[in-house]
Amino acid sequence: MSDAVLSIRNASKTFGARRALDQVSLEVGKGEMIALIGPSGSGKSTLLRSISALQTIDTGAGRIEAFGGPVQENGRIAGDVRRTRTRIGMIFQQFNLVGRLSLFTNVALGSLGRIDRLRGFFGLWPAETKTAAMAALSRMGVADYAGQRANTLSGGQQQRGAIARALVQKAKIILADEPVASLDPVSARRVMDALRDLNRADGLTVVVTLHQVDYALRYCDRVVALKAGRIVYDGPASGLKRDKLIDIYGPEFEDVFWEGAPK
Repeated sequence: MSDAVLSIRNASKTFGARRALDQVSLEVGKGEMIALIGPSGSGKSTLLRSISALQTIDTGAGRIEAFGGPVQENGRIAGDVRRTRTRIGMIFQQFNLVGRLSLFTNVALGSLGRIDRLRGFFGLWPAETKTAAMAALSRMGVADYAGQRANTLSGGQQQRGAIARALVQKAKIILADEPVASLDPVSARRVMDALRDLNRADGLTVVVTLHQVDYALRYCDRVVALKAGRIVYDGPASGLKRDKLIDIYGPEFEDVFWEGAPK
């Protein structure tokens, strides 16, 4: 893929006797919105954490690149990975906001890769950061809560704040690790709508892990399925039919298959 912004080659990750990733290779093109699906323990979160250099892959031939430069290879994080990380926003299931700080401050922290850290430590935000933070909060529909402590907000509000922080970061890739797993259906839809809007309106590349297969099919054109650390499907959402989903998740999936699923 000539316009790939992410490239994973032969990446493996072992935890004790368990291989969480097993020779995974994947390319992500600029402006794609991809869903990563698969059973619990299939390697979805491990893959995202490896792409963002939050953990190392095993030594060997594995290599991960972003924007044409190395993130890690042979079990070692690249020396200049911090510069690459500034262009990758990570959204976590549990929001990863600092609860005692205001929502505004949490969002402004997205600018730390570009401003003096001492200024950020004392909350002396440049005018550009203040403007960007309020614009991002407004876009996510949570500007009214800017002065409120993050831990007093609902899960959906916090998650939209985390997305706003990625906007202030000026991320070009958003990695979202089960961002709606702990949210009610209405809040989950708002978060997924926000991610899709960033993908379509801003051209951001989005890779999102999901347990809700119906969301994967509704919001993402491309779906990558992992099972036991290996990619077992990589293709259009329209091609992910009932038989393949049962093969990925097991026969019990038939019992919980949603009404109106593809035949």
